[in-house]
Amino acid sequence: MLTVPPRSTRSCRAMVAILLAFAMIAPVSLYAGKKKKEAPVQKSQEPRFPANLDTSKLVWPGPPNIARVKYLSYFAGMKIDYTAPEKKKKKQSWMDRLAGAQQKDGDQIIKAFPFQLLGPYGIAFDSKGLVYVADQRVGAIFIFNTETRDVQLIRNKFEATFGLINGLAIDDSDRLFVSDGKLHRVLIFDPSHKVEGQITEGLVDPVGLTIDNENRFLYVVDTQQDQVIVYDADSLKLLRRIGTAGKNHWLTTPGDFGAPTNVALDKDGNVYVTDTLNNRVEIFDADGNFISWFGKHGDGPGYFARPKGIAIDCDGHIWVADEMQDRVQVFDRQGELLAFFGGHGNYPGTFAALTGIAIDKQNRVFTTEQYPGRMQMFRYITDAEAAAEKARREAEPEQKPGNSQKPADAPKDSAQVKAPGPEVQ
Repeated sequence: MLTVPPRSTRSCRAMVAILLAFAMIAPVSLYAGKKKKEAPVQKSQEPRFPANLDTSKLVWPGPPNIARVKYLSYFAGMKIDYTAPEKKKKKQSWMDRLAGAQQKDGDQIIKAFPFQLLGPYGIAFDSKGLVYVADQRVGAIFIFNTETRDVQLIRNKFEATFGLINGLAIDDSDRLFVSDGKLHRVLIFDPSHKVEGQITEGLVDPVGLTIDNENRFLYVVDTQQDQVIVYDADSLKLLRRIGTAGKNHWLTTPGDFGAPTNVALDKDGNVYVTDTLNNRVEIFDADGNFISWFGKHGDGPGYFARPKGIAIDCDGHIWVADEMQDRVQVFDRQGELLAFFGGHGNYPGTFAALTGIAIDKQNRVFTTEQYPGRMQMFRYITDAEAAAEKARREAEPEQKPGNSQKPADAPKDSAQVKAPGPEVQ
């Protein structure tokens, strides 16, 4: 049975309907003629830590020790500029506006929505000092000018086609090699960043890359096959394999691997590989013969918990990036720990999912981490520089606390501050 509401109820409902209709019209009428507030101008990336944080004296180890690593800066992607684009948009038809269509122009989209690092991994340097970073999540290679902070891009579906890019290597003629785990290949670009070739033979999951420019060897770490595969860097022919395949990461024998990830070379052509699941570093000569290994699983300094990136500095020290510990550790050839820095966090010198590390000819150390989506830049103080600093300090006259005397003609009420406790002689 249909019940008719009383008259008062019907009048209330009518009033509510009128108010709702007014509310729908109000935003247009109330704000008509008012100027929309513009977004603030931002010329660079938002800092991931307080803007007033002083990083100029951030060194490891800290004073009074002689510093061996100095923090310099970080990079998170292209500069962000919220100013209105100068180029006027083409007027849309009424049908496009009705359908909600957006104008799409590749260059304009990139200008309006600059690319930012989301999952950076491999790092490489060209002859001009530009820093190349492969981003797994963005599907692009970022090319940073560390002085101007300008960024170029090699983008998926634009300059090339990528599946899952991992490692990078650049030879002495500025040819760029890019490993792609999803497409099972290494893509080669010429110095103008045009694709000139690829390697697919024998590859399943290529990750880390490095090039021996003197012997013309390209080393490719294939994580799924538990091998390091060596190619001729010019003819791209497969030369040999290091490690035993087909054992599903279970091998622990010297010279074999359990899911290796990255590779580096010293000035003598010796090969250093992070054997990730075995938590160690293995060393081979230029012919692929096993030399030695070091490392043990643990959560403290000197131990490994999923080592990933690896680099060799000009003094032959071995730098290892540990993903789970978020720590960079520096070893000598015998595996003795020399220094370490890092820890979990987003502040300068700390890391979150640390993966990549590389050192350029200027002794700058670059690291990549996944979760903040950034690349940090440090400066390595060489053995020679540290020795010079030690000699300088030893040559300075020794100053002992408490030896300074108050001048005889000084006023009696002049301030003197004495440290509590006994004087140190």
